[in-house]
Amino acid sequence: MLSSFVLNLFLYFPEDKTEYIPAGITMAIFMIGALLTFRIIQKASKREELKTKAMEEQARIQKRTE
Repeated sequence: MLSSFVLNLFLYFPEDKTEYIPAGITMAIFMIGALLTFRIIQKASKREELKTKAMEEQARIQKRTE
């Protein structure tokens, strides 16, 4: 009895389905933001990787000349 009451607090299926539109728009905005953030982090990581490889190569060359 109590568990069905608790579930009914979280489960809400409106008769008017237009109430889903703002939630869908909000979800789409957050998904786009998450994807953009993910791509920015990937690009920054790739740049850092290239910088690190260049520094390692420079250190390797410098070590050979010593």
